[in-house]
Amino acid sequence: MQNVSATDGSRIVNRLRRIEGQVRGVAQMIENDRYCIDVLNQVQAIKAALGRAESEILKRHAACCVADAIASGDADEQKQKFSELVDLFEKAKR
Repeated sequence: MQNVSATDGSRIVNRLRRIEGQVRGVAQMIENDRYCIDVLNQVQAIKAALGRAESEILKRHAACCVADAIASGDADEQKQKFSELVDLFEKAKR
């Protein structure tokens, strides 16, 4: 199974570190008793950034792990990868 390339991995890690900084910023906003709508706007920005990171990771998973399973011709491995994706999307619905 292929993993995310070093370049892609670095880009994703950098994105997650920016999100981490945003979360710390929101905590500081709350500590400083900032206006609730300002805090909520930042929380929405964090959620959007996490969604973009999730999308990037999902694309890499499809391009690497799922593609490798398909190319392998191994029906069990293909079923496993498909099942993992279905489970992930089912969790997201809850």
